[in-house]
Amino acid sequence: MSTIAVLGTYDSKGHELDFVARCIAARGHTPLRIDVGTLDEAVVAPDIRRDEILDFSTVSDRNDRGACVAAMAAAVPGFLAKLAADGVIQGVISLGGGGGTAIGTAAMRALAVGFPKVMVSTLASGNTAPYVGTTDIVMFPSIVDVAGLNRLSRLLFARAAGAVCGMVEAEVGEEAERPLVVASMFGNTTACVNMAKEILEAAGQEVLVFHATGTGGRTMEAMIGSGLVAGVLDVTITEWADEWVGGILGAGPARLEAAGKMGVPAVVAPGCLDMVNFGEPATVPARFAGRLFYHHNPQVTLMRTSPEECVELGRILAEKVNAYTGPVTVLLPLRGVSVISAEGGPFYSPEADEALFRSIHKHLAPHIPLIEIDAVINDPVFAQTCADALLAHMVAGAAAAAAPSE
Repeated sequence: MSTIAVLGTYDSKGHELDFVARCIAARGHTPLRIDVGTLDEAVVAPDIRRDEILDFSTVSDRNDRGACVAAMAAAVPGFLAKLAADGVIQGVISLGGGGGTAIGTAAMRALAVGFPKVMVSTLASGNTAPYVGTTDIVMFPSIVDVAGLNRLSRLLFARAAGAVCGMVEAEVGEEAERPLVVASMFGNTTACVNMAKEILEAAGQEVLVFHATGTGGRTMEAMIGSGLVAGVLDVTITEWADEWVGGILGAGPARLEAAGKMGVPAVVAPGCLDMVNFGEPATVPARFAGRLFYHHNPQVTLMRTSPEECVELGRILAEKVNAYTGPVTVLLPLRGVSVISAEGGPFYSPEADEALFRSIHKHLAPHIPLIEIDAVINDPVFAQTCADALLAHMVAGAAAAAAPSE
């Protein structure tokens, strides 16, 4: 059976963590109790003591709980990642309130995607993005505070223990590994990406599609940066519209950079740069009054980017791509960068699209191929051209890698 880390603050949550450990043992697995407490002595003896993880003499004020939590959150990721890399543990579970969740999820974010990780937290029903980041941490709501064992906490802790055990026990059928391609997609570019995905998979690639909602873009960038990716189909860069204009789905200023830094073959298109995302209409900032909006659904309000904004977005796209060290092609769908900016759509604006395309032409380095397709982005011709360009780059890159050095 497997060894599962039961990580937490054994000074304040020791009895609760020990209960989880005993639930894991009852299912035939071995719990490894790891203490990341920072103040009082552990109330239950751990298998790994806190001073094996952190030298507390490096903390400026040992009585400052915030400083201690921050120091432990910085120290434990590398420690836990080594246990996982060495095969000592096959899963991890933690319980916590504010400090415990910060420490536990910091450790879990250092683990590979697919490694079983469950965080039982009082914060699981709120905004979990700062804790989950771009990983696959399962946030399990504690419902009541992690403060003692009672009829409800016992039930929930036992279920959480069962969840991490089930994750560890789950087997994935083996299949031959294929080159990995990542692709960005939004509802307004779904047809394009699905068609290109079919073409790439028929050519022997495995395609992972990421939803361009901010988190999706950051996760895709992290995946590219991991070194596992052989090709990038980045045809939906709408997150940059949100990042630049002030929408809610920005992916940060590093979006579009990982492929360039890693030298991965790529295809880039300005998919969905016609729109900025907001929530319900009442959430749109007052400074955008008078702009053109489209109500995608009751929870999503889209705003059309202006020609001036498109000039800047074209510049950003070109400057990011100019830094690419691997083969890259930029493709422009001249009849619409999304479903709703095509002729007859609510965001149809030849002036804004032309400003975007002119800016890309102006700022893109001359040595980078730029292909214009007289079609909307979801036209099969555009999807085919994207897939063909990426496959050509990947084949050329593989040939160059295989060639004997001088």
